[in-house]
Amino acid sequence: MKKEEVSYIYLLLFHAFLGVLIFVLPFISKIYTIAILIFGIYYIIKSKNKNNEVLVISAYVVSVEVLLRMTDGMILNEFGKYSVLIFMFLGMIYSGFSKNALLYWLFLLLLIPGVILATLTLDFDTNVRKAIAFNLTGPVCLAFSAIYCYQRKISFDRLLGVITAFSLPLIAVSVYLFLYTPSVRDVVTGTQSNFETSGGFGPNQVSTILGLGVFIFFVQLVFNSKSKLLQLVNIGFVMVFAFRGIVTFSRGGIITALMMVFILLVVIYFQANEKTKPKIGLIIILSFIIGIGVWGYSSLQTGGLINKRYANQDARGREKKSKLSGRETLIATEMQMFFDNPILGVGVGRNKEIREKETGIASASHNEITRMLAEHGSLGLIDLIVLLCTPLFLFMINRQNILALSFLVFWLLTINHAAMRLAAPAFVYALSLLKVYTIEKPVIHRE
Repeated sequence: MKKEEVSYIYLLLFHAFLGVLIFVLPFISKIYTIAILIFGIYYIIKSKNKNNEVLVISAYVVSVEVLLRMTDGMILNEFGKYSVLIFMFLGMIYSGFSKNALLYWLFLLLLIPGVILATLTLDFDTNVRKAIAFNLTGPVCLAFSAIYCYQRKISFDRLLGVITAFSLPLIAVSVYLFLYTPSVRDVVTGTQSNFETSGGFGPNQVSTILGLGVFIFFVQLVFNSKSKLLQLVNIGFVMVFAFRGIVTFSRGGIITALMMVFILLVVIYFQANEKTKPKIGLIIILSFIIGIGVWGYSSLQTGGLINKRYANQDARGREKKSKLSGRETLIATEMQMFFDNPILGVGVGRNKEIREKETGIASASHNEITRMLAEHGSLGLIDLIVLLCTPLFLFMINRQNILALSFLVFWLLTINHAAMRLAAPAFVYALSLLKVYTIEKPVIHRE
């Protein structure tokens, strides 16, 4: 194996040990959080961001965020988003940003009326700062990440380095989950989202990051595994993350992972030459076989309950009334707010107040699309159109970022079931805006 491959194996082992250490000594999690922030700032300043170190350390933070949340290691509730924002600002100081990223400055400007409206209309007993921060840190993190990444030139090899940065903390997450719930069969008793198989934390967010893990290690397998050992390691982790994601009983993360992998395979198939297409076809077949095997094992470990979960049934096999775990009501109320206030919306954070008064449901939005419409009205609609169309347009003019559409799908599907609770959808979306190029190896002429 090459030196880089050996280093990768050692880093995986180190993060596996870190997962054990945090499980045994939970206070290590807080030290880990502070160390990541300090090292990240030092790493960027020392390198002056000459090789987009900002993207590497941000990817690391995005992957580790759920572990820090589930182990109570967060020094701030929105540590992930604030950290990414700090790194992006540093990156802009050293490397600037594209003047053509005007659409994302417009995106930020269109959020302001909703903030002003909220300060004037939120109830007196509501903490205005927290209500606004809870709903806007995600979009603001996305905007500044997008401004940094917009048409930024980066080699495909460096993008794979970012993928590797994603992969490392995920190992600690998986180890922690196995230690927290060594026997899935013993804790699964129904078809609802399972906190025990999710490390005691929100299954929706854990499923999201595990689904991202499936895709990350699939990319590692296809593009970053030169030796047989690395192929076995990465294919093993694809299976591990698929299994652990499935048994959270939260469907969003796994469905998102499947769509990301599917779109990546479609993109590389149509961009491949005739000699490469049979190899891609073989990857598709093997992926399908592995998927069936992981599902079968998951079904066995859950006593068949996972099959009922995805069939929208309860433990007795009866079809549930709600297909989206009750989220239909949240979506319906937010759409009604949009129809009632189509210009400026109801203001940031007010949709929760209004819903509680009208329906008695005291629940924050799980859907960023309907939240944007409810709270920002037509301005939110314009923002959503900007977010959806810009990466598609950039992909049409530069198809070398073969991961772009998968990144976009992760953002789109994740915000539909988990809003922007995590930094992941914001940062991963921004990666779809990169201008990727391939470094051609020099031709060696022999005399």
